[in-house]
Amino acid sequence: MSERVVVLSTVARPEDAERIAHALVERRLAACVNVVPGLLSVYRWKGAVEHDAEVLLVIKTRAERLPALREALVDLHPYEVPELLALPVEDGHPPYLAWLDDSVSPATPPPGPGPGRRRGRPRPRSPR
Repeated sequence: MSERVVVLSTVARPEDAERIAHALVERRLAACVNVVPGLLSVYRWKGAVEHDAEVLLVIKTRAERLPALREALVDLHPYEVPELLALPVEDGHPPYLAWLDDSVSPATPPPGPGPGRRRGRPRPRSPR
């Protein structure tokens, strides 16, 4: 497995998604969690085909943090069988990867701002 992974999970309610996202980042198990609303999931559950609105969590972490992240996610998750799929990150922007590494390191706080508008992303220009 690569050093870094993206973990996918879904929940039914935005409140649960935000609660889980905050907990994972606060515990330094994830550098960032994107909360993506508006999914329609079609799946088989207990012999029946179901469909439900869900919210996707896109969780960025390091492979060595995955066991602790899995334990926390299962504990925090409202579903009987939470979705947790870990996908390897093959490559990325080196400063972003360094920020990710520092953000999930249990020993030291992250150095400076990470990605995002309030943390360095250029703002859209206003029309002239």
